[in-house]
Parts: sequence; C-alpha cells; structure tokens
Amino acid sequence: MKKKNILFALAAVCLPLALSAQKEREITLNEAIAMARAQSVDAAVALNELKTAYWAFRTFRADLLPEVNLTGTLPNYNKSYSSYQNSDGSYGFVRNNTLGLTGDLSIDQNIWLTGGKLSLTSSLDYIKQLGAGGNRHFMSVPVTLKLIQPIFGVNNIKWNRRIEPVRYAEAKAAFITATEEVTMRAITYYFNLLLAKENLGTAKQNQTNADHLYEVALAKRKMGQISENELLQLKLSALNAKAALTEAESDLNAKMFQLRAFLGVGEDEVLNPVLPEAVDGPRMEYNQVLNKALERNSFAQNIRRRQLEADYEVATARGNLRSVDLFASVGYTGENRNFPAVYRNLQDNQIVQVGVKIPILDWGKRRGKVRVAKSNRDVVLSKIRQEQINFNQDIFLLVEHFNNQAQQLDIAKEADAIAQQRYKTSIETFLIGKINTLDLNDAQNHISELYYYWYYYYQIRSLTLWDFRTNTELEADFDEIIRQ
Repeated sequence: MKKKNILFALAAVCLPLALSAQKEREITLNEAIAMARAQSVDAAVALNELKTAYWAFRTFRADLLPEVNLTGTLPNYNKSYSSYQNSDGSYGFVRNNTLGLTGDLSIDQNIWLTGGKLSLTSSLDYIKQLGAGGNRHFMSVPVTLKLIQPIFGVNNIKWNRRIEPVRYAEAKAAFITATEEVTMRAITYYFNLLLAKENLGTAKQNQTNADHLYEVALAKRKMGQISENELLQLKLSALNAKAALTEAESDLNAKMFQLRAFLGVGEDEVLNPVLPEAVDGPRMEYNQVLNKALERNSFAQNIRRRQLEADYEVATARGNLRSVDLFASVGYTGENRNFPAVYRNLQDNQIVQVGVKIPILDWGKRRGKVRVAKSNRDVVLSKIRQEQINFNQDIFLLVEHFNNQAQQLDIAKEADAIAQQRYKTSIETFLIGKINTLDLNDAQNHISELYYYWYYYYQIRSLTLWDFRTNTELEADFDEIIRQ
C-alpha cells in the first residue's frame, strides 16, 4: 500500500512537470509556409539541386574564357639502355643516364564560332647527362601560336552555348516550382493537423454527450421508464465514444509529429493551428493561366532543351561520317648549353598538319547511326507533343477545380452554420437518444473544402510561377540563394 502511495505521489509531481516542459504555440498557415520554405528537408533538396545546376552552368561559361595552364615534368630521371642502329645496319645498345626538366606555360582559348582551340605557349626543356664528362643542354620555345581546328566535326562548344543557358533557366524555374510544392506539402500537413484537432474536439463532445445520456438513462431505468436493453445500448454508445476519443487523440499526435518533422520544429513544442481564411483572389481564366504556365514553367524550358539535345545528337552523328582536323603551329625556338644564350639567335619553327579520317567501307554503320539519331529525335518530338496536350489538359482541369472549389467553400460555410444551429436546437432530442451523430461532423467538411481551396490555389502558382492576387511574377534572388 505504501509503495502504491509513493507511485501516485511521484506521478502527481512528474506529470505536471512533463506537461509544462512542452511549449504550446499558435501557428498560422502563413507561418507554417514560411518555416517549411526555410527549414524543411524538401526545401534543402531543392536548394542543392539549384546549386548543382548553377555550378554546371558556371563550368560551361568557364569553357568560353581563356584558360592558363602550367604543365611540366619535374624531374625526369632516366637510367636505362636504349637500342640504336649502326651505319652498317646492325643494332646495339647504349646506356642512358640523364636528368631532364620540362615546363610549358600556355594560354588556351576555345573558339565557340568554329569549335577550334587557340593556344599561346612558352616552353623550356633542360637535359643533363650524368656521370663523368656529362653535358647539359637547354632548349626554349619563347612563343608559339597553335591552332587545333576540326573541319567537318560537330561544334560541341556552339551547341553547348545553345543548350546550357536553357538548361539553367529550366533549373531556376524548377527551383521556384519546387518551393511552391514545399508550400503545398506544408498546407497538406497543416490542414491534416487542423482536421485532427477538429476530430478530437468532436470526439470529446460525443463522449461528454454519451456519458451524460447514459447517466440520464440510469435514472430512467430506476424509475422503469426504459428497458435494460436500451440501457445497455446507451452504455455501448458511451464505450464507443470513449474508443473514438482515444483514436482521435492518437491521430492528433501522429499529425502533430508529421507537421513538426516537416517544419523542423522540436518535439517539445505543441503546435496549435489557426483556421485560415480563403484567398481573396480573382476567378481564374484558363487562357491566362495556360499562357503564364507556358511562358514561365520549367516545362517550357524542358521542351526546348530536349529539342536542342535531339538536334545535337543528329549533328554529332553526321559529324562522325568523316573527320578532318587541322593542326598549325608557328613560333620560334632556341638551343644552347647555357641558359641565357638559349633565348638568343632564335630560329623559326612552323608545323602544319592536316589529319583525315574518311571511312571507305563501314557497311553503312555511320549512316545507320545518323538514321538512329533522326528516329530518336522524331520519338522525342512525338513525346513532347503528347506532353503538351497533357499539360494543357491538366491546366484546364486545375482551373475548373479551383473555380468550382470557391463555390463549394461558400456552400460548406453555409452548411456549417446550419449544422451548428441544428445542434443547439437538438440538445433535448440528443438526451433521449435520437440525435444523429453525423450532425456533429459538418464543421469538418468546411475545413476539408478550405484545404482544397488553398491547395488548388498554390498548385496554380507552382505551374504558372505567378501570383494572381498581386498580379506579379514569382521571383527569387538566385545569387543570394546560391551564397547560402
């Protein structure tokens, strides 16, 4: 008995402390949206995808700028035997024991107009024979201008200049869309918690009413006004109401955990969502919404990029039908045993090479690859046409749902008011067991309709990247975002 008393005393002390450790706070829908955009995992994923696209675009732009490179071998030690041919045609071996140093400094520039590469190079070579009587030599190439130019091959740089800006524009639009999708998930979790809270309130009211009805029934049974079977039925109703309350409490905790986890809120906070109002926005027009979506959505950029990539594959296959490359080098060179003298009495140095690779007999392999690339392009274009049809259809249905939802919300508001009035005037009927329990759940319909209204509204925003309330475009400071 003493042990039980001690346990009850500890529970009486610890339970209030545990409850007080949790901080309850009201949270509005706008606050939940702002927290989701700043703290949720989905927002972090969208940010990292944007950064990946940004640095890929920066890498492409760097390919268009001059590049300074230093290459060298420091040192090159060689102690080995090498074969050589004598004047009589016989072969022998000679022992090498040398130390060499080489270094090249170059400025390289890709030529996007032609797909070639221009380099300005300066190099210095040093070799010393080790051992007794070993000599040393320097060779310098103070300045050399080199050109490497494909003649018929595909110009990869030119195609990248067309594709990569479209790819980055697609990534930026996709980031804003992903931000709006984070908002849509926040709205879903927020209203789930709001509905769970409303369900719990309804379950508590149902249990209170059921318990009260059972107490009244007990008194009536003693007076012989109701049968034992009716009393047991009311007791069963009270037990069912208690079970429903337990289930509603569990569902509320689950929805609370889900929203807190998504918003990055600590488990010591109890979120109390506030019922939001409907958006005071205009009626959506299909053509206006479609035009904004085709103009700003990443889908439009995605179509353009895929068309360019399909054309690029065809151009690459055609370029591989034959290969002609030009290599030209013009400069000066010097050679001497002393380092200062290697830069005097320079001699001219010119190299011109034209490499040709033209298939004589390949059994139609290269032309077959061209036809495959063309067929793949036709497949891509057919898919794009179907996707455009589906996209337009989805926009049309979404606009219809949103406009219809505005009317459904007004109906739900009126139905909620009627249900509340009916409940107030039906208390006496409830006490004798004739009220319909569904009358207590009409307020939940209003919350559900309000959820769909907000969800459709932000879904339209995510597709159009346009705020129809303020009639402004959804923008982002991407430079600032990348620095985060």
